[in-house]
Amino acid sequence: MVRGTIPRQPSKFGRQAGVPTTRPFARGGVEAGAKAVRGGATDSRKVSPMKQPGGQPGVGSFGRYLPEKRAKSAKAVASKPARAARSNTAAKPKQKSAAKAPGTVPKPAKRTAGYDPLAPERIREILNRLDATYPGVKCALHHGSAWELLVATILSAQCTDVRVNMVTPGLFKKYPTPQAFAALEPQELEPEIRSTGFFRNKAKSVVGAARKLISDFGGAVPDEMDKLLTLPGVARKTANVVLGSWFGKAEGVVVDTHVHRISRRLELTVNDDPRTIEQDLMKVIPRERWIDFAHQIIHHGRALCLARSPKCAACPLENLCHAADKTWSTVEMHPKAK
Repeated sequence: MVRGTIPRQPSKFGRQAGVPTTRPFARGGVEAGAKAVRGGATDSRKVSPMKQPGGQPGVGSFGRYLPEKRAKSAKAVASKPARAARSNTAAKPKQKSAAKAPGTVPKPAKRTAGYDPLAPERIREILNRLDATYPGVKCALHHGSAWELLVATILSAQCTDVRVNMVTPGLFKKYPTPQAFAALEPQELEPEIRSTGFFRNKAKSVVGAARKLISDFGGAVPDEMDKLLTLPGVARKTANVVLGSWFGKAEGVVVDTHVHRISRRLELTVNDDPRTIEQDLMKVIPRERWIDFAHQIIHHGRALCLARSPKCAACPLENLCHAADKTWSTVEMHPKAK
């Protein structure tokens, strides 16, 4: 054997060891690969020798990893945990934000120092501005007698005063006295007041009140709170309207839907029950202002302080009001003032 010649060894891939490992599909394709094998061309790439059976160094077959590469890859795999450990040691753990304790109550909005919604000077300023905006206001229900006012107030429950004023002129023309109403059956009155809503209950109340007046009070509307409350369909709101608007007696404050809403917005009360709201208002509003205050607040609720979209920019009480549902404000708003 000629010195320097590497003996051929069997290969698992069907090639002889020592034959150049030129890829058949590299540059030139299969033809170039075949010519390289026949011509004995050598691979110019550097490879590491491997020991073959017989102690002769050999060249690795195409697609096989040599021992050096295997050793390098093993070292790389072995070094990964070490690198990861070092990186974990060097990296600073992220600090988690402290979780809020369950049931934590949010802090209330800051209030103006020394603010008192029931301070006498604030109440006085509210009343003065209402006087300037709504001077000489009267009851919005059209009536010509205490009986007509009583009937109109009963019909105004869950109904607008405008609608009631459309119904009552024809009703009082047809039935001008309590005796005329007392002679009716509730079913006969229902068609006349259907448009005011809840007409069945209202018909029973009106007919029952007429009959009670004739039997107990000689057909005249009493001017005392206790006696008025004995009439069917009459509660404190209706009694206060009749006593204040017809008899001029301030026995309480009328609390309808407007007074209920605006009193809470102005923080004159924190209660939701009409009877309790009336008691709260009677404590802070002077008695000589009870009648006018109710009329002014009712007009204010219809004109500016609406339920859904109050016209705060045009309100004379804007800078005195801290309501949470204001649409425009120059002062801080209080969450509970609504």
